[in-house]
Amino acid sequence: MLSWEYPPSAAGGMAAYVDGLAHALQRAGHEIVLITRRVHGTDSDSVVAGVRVLRVNVELPWLPDDPIAAIASGNHAFVAISSVLGDWRPDIVHAHDWGVAWAADVIAALHQIPIVTTFHGTERGRHGGHLAPGTPTDINSVEWWQAHRSRRVIAPTKVLARDILDGFEVDPDHVKRIPSGIDPAWWETVGPDENPNRGRSGLVLAWGRVQYEKGFQILARAVGTLRLRVVGVECVIAGRGSYLPELQSQIDIAGVGDLIELPGFLSDNQLRAAIHRAGCVVIPSLYEPFGVVALEALAGGAPLIVADTGGLAELVGGTGAALTFEPGNSDHLADCIETVLTTPGVADDLVRRGHELLGASYSWDAIAGRTATVYDELLHER
Repeated sequence: MLSWEYPPSAAGGMAAYVDGLAHALQRAGHEIVLITRRVHGTDSDSVVAGVRVLRVNVELPWLPDDPIAAIASGNHAFVAISSVLGDWRPDIVHAHDWGVAWAADVIAALHQIPIVTTFHGTERGRHGGHLAPGTPTDINSVEWWQAHRSRRVIAPTKVLARDILDGFEVDPDHVKRIPSGIDPAWWETVGPDENPNRGRSGLVLAWGRVQYEKGFQILARAVGTLRLRVVGVECVIAGRGSYLPELQSQIDIAGVGDLIELPGFLSDNQLRAAIHRAGCVVIPSLYEPFGVVALEALAGGAPLIVADTGGLAELVGGTGAALTFEPGNSDHLADCIETVLTTPGVADDLVRRGHELLGASYSWDAIAGRTATVYDELLHER
């Protein structure tokens, strides 16, 4: 299994998906070797709960202003470290997103085995179906090539599956929809520094990569609207990303710097504690192929509000586990937040329905079983 992102280089999104899937597959009796980037303080070769994790340094010579060249040049380190496996041979290469496309292709060729790719999003989808010349178009080309080099493609949502079929023109029988999952027990656990008898607060919490398509600027405007409508309202938007300076500027212009905190990256434990004390969690994305953050919020017991878009709509639409609002509509979002924070019974009902949804559809063991079925299908074709 190859992934550019894996804890602790990232906590949510693709990193959480890869972590949860790898360990669930291991529990089911599969041998998993995961290759990912190395970050400070991690070992290059370790075994984590039965999964062997190889971490590589990717800070190598490249064109500094070309992000695709930077990632492509780092892929050779993924291939090089696979030499430490000795006589161990994989049956499948499972790649996650385009950042490991080159390494997956080379390792598959060396062992004459098939590639499975899970796309956690597409560049075309992130840009609303329109690709600007330059980096977005180039990444889309890599994704197209990767999809056609893969014998199976996995998409976490129906929306993303349609994006892959329409954008990459692959065989529909080769595209499988398998959702993301979550470990509810960990997110429910109360940390040593938390109040076990916590109550609801006026805290509005959001987190993720700080990019334009995540819609945090919409949340900032909604918080400004709520200043005089909800006593004690405050907001935390956690995460890092290239849009952070622009987001801070919009917060300053809106005059809500006293209500909104941007703490940057939060560790898993810090994030769990923040979810536990939140009056609600908001996912204001303009584009979201799946939204594992929604599952994390539900597992942590927070009332959830999401934009009615993409994978988020597919995840909670019609379930009663979240309130939804029109993407980009800050006034509609403000109304939803006010309802959750001030209307008796609404928050508790959302939390109850969220737990029911998680238990029925999103355990990692069930998702690992569906993924292994894709592997078995491929192996019987050989």
